[in-house]
Amino acid sequence: MADHDARALTKAQRLSRISHLLYRHPRGLCSAEMARLCGVSTRTIQRDLLALHDLQIPVTQDEGMPPRYALAEGYFVPAVHLSLHEALALYLAARLLARHADRYDPHMAGALAKLAAVLPEPVGGHIQATVQAMAGRPADEGQVRVLGRLALGWANRRRVRIRYRSAHSENVHEYVLCPYAIEPAASGGATYVIGHASWFDAVRTFKVERILEAELLEEGFDVPDGFDAPGLLAGAWGVWWGEEAHEVALRFSAGVASRRVQETIWHGSQELVELPGGGCELRVRVGEPLEMVSWIRGWGPQVEVLAPAWLREQMAREAGEVARMYGGDTR
Repeated sequence: MADHDARALTKAQRLSRISHLLYRHPRGLCSAEMARLCGVSTRTIQRDLLALHDLQIPVTQDEGMPPRYALAEGYFVPAVHLSLHEALALYLAARLLARHADRYDPHMAGALAKLAAVLPEPVGGHIQATVQAMAGRPADEGQVRVLGRLALGWANRRRVRIRYRSAHSENVHEYVLCPYAIEPAASGGATYVIGHASWFDAVRTFKVERILEAELLEEGFDVPDGFDAPGLLAGAWGVWWGEEAHEVALRFSAGVASRRVQETIWHGSQELVELPGGGCELRVRVGEPLEMVSWIRGWGPQVEVLAPAWLREQMAREAGEVARMYGGDTR
């Protein structure tokens, strides 16, 4: 009985290993490659592939010689096992995700429902309530389709043809995009895709909500050596990155500096200095200071922009316009 359980466990581990290997190799593996990676014979791999089929894991086979096996595109992600603390981390991410989305996405709702099903009731019930609340939001099938095709292009390293309308024009432009990464913005409820765009022949960032159509192409791509999306965004305030960093200096009043500013790490480059009287000065180096404007506006009169000069002038001009709108005297 013990030997049988050991063999069953070994097979279960091997099936999990094969599913992960196929997931990590979207262009497929042949039996010999899988046998070498798993340390078994090709005959054992063939039996394991049949077992995966019986478990309703969608393994496909091409007509090559030798045939290559792959997972059905966009259909399956191998199972993961989580501790309670890891599940709590996903719960917190799920809550942020729900706040981030302003439209109903069935894939997002499905992922959260699965997470709710395996968590203890107090936590799972809260996530399930979140899913139900999301169901009341308006649906956007076009955006779900666009994001899904970008995700497939990213996961399988396939080019995507997009039709894109920028924020400052009604003209629609077509690009062939190599999606290197997909990134949500911390504010604004937007999602961005970063990748090499054909017309520019350079890496660009596109707001997913402005992509009208996306077509997954058969042509593949390779990510350039040294490209590091997290590293690229490390200097950004959100998702706007640049070749050089610009210093932004802000002075906060004593009313907010003691807790609200000093208790948070706003950016990896930040330098925070306490000032006499209880205020503080925050300095950060970011790729594009314009991305900070909405955040700065949120502090109202409790923050003063010290640098750069053009940003200080812009905020002063906006303050004057707001005062005039409310009938104030700006003399």
